[in-house]
Amino acid sequence: MISLKKPELECSDKDCPFHGELAVRGRTLEATVVSARMQKSCIVQLSYLRYDKKYERYARMRSRIPAHSTPCIPVKVGDVVRIAECRPLSKTKSFVVVEMIKEA
Repeated sequence: MISLKKPELECSDKDCPFHGELAVRGRTLEATVVSARMQKSCIVQLSYLRYDKKYERYARMRSRIPAHSTPCIPVKVGDVVRIAECRPLSKTKSFVVVEMIKEA
């Protein structure tokens, strides 16, 4: 497990892994924020390479993952963040932003 430091800002969000009751478990991923227009949510894009046996070359792939963003970790488009898996927060959200790695 990756050690995380508590953010400097405070929040009163009950779904915050630092100031609320949300427990994180499972996978942690590093991805880029591509949309931050929703309230308390963002879309992160995970880019990776996959080998195609038929053509004997690598194909560039991407996945877009909805994640919960708390007020204590403000994110904007272009930021590189670490997201962690948690219990389902809605129909599509099962990840939460836990750390800002690089700002845009």
